[in-house]
Amino acid sequence: MLVCTNFDEDHMSGFPDLEERGITVGCILGNPTVPPATIVKLKTEDGHDNLGKGIEAVARSLAFRGSIGWQQVPPQIPGVNMIWTWNCYPHFEDENNLSLVFTLDVFGHRFMFPGDMECAGWRHLFANCTQFFPVVSGVEVLVAAHHGRNNGICPDMFGVYACKPKLVVISDDYKQFETQETTDFYGSKASGIYGFRTDTGVRKVLTTRCDGPLVFSFQGSNCVVY
Repeated sequence: MLVCTNFDEDHMSGFPDLEERGITVGCILGNPTVPPATIVKLKTEDGHDNLGKGIEAVARSLAFRGSIGWQQVPPQIPGVNMIWTWNCYPHFEDENNLSLVFTLDVFGHRFMFPGDMECAGWRHLFANCTQFFPVVSGVEVLVAAHHGRNNGICPDMFGVYACKPKLVVISDDYKQFETQETTDFYGSKASGIYGFRTDTGVRKVLTTRCDGPLVFSFQGSNCVVY
């Protein structure tokens, strides 16, 4: 299974490499209200061609799968539960707020991958999907929306809907904008973990730009990151 949390090139740029290597993906899971033709439309409207090779390949594969009736059904994996939540097109017509919020429970540990969801999209989910409330409140590891940018923060998510992660992960290659100065905010919302690599103190926010690749390992009932 490949999860498309966002139909932007930085999320799907590796897909052509999978195809070139002959690696078959059984299920491509994305926002179900955004068909392949709409993906292309969103990337090429207003005379701007932002259809990168990765997104173009994903759209082409989804169109082919639909033409032969290949249903994109996630696999059943022992010990793993998957929940996915989305805003509908055309209520939103931007890729960020059409992100798929993908929540993964692995042996009782909950991870949330919200793509590039922005505050307006979060608020719409909370206003229209009461089933989402307990999903949010049970998150242990939150991947910060929109690579840690300010517009991915919805304060109500933490204050009203009781999201209390142990750890926040900011996934990005390097700091490009002032809007990525959100480490202190996320740190104030996380309870923290001990024993990360050689750190002797508590860590509340990890960033791939400083900490490099992060691996979560499941050892019995425990989850360890290194």
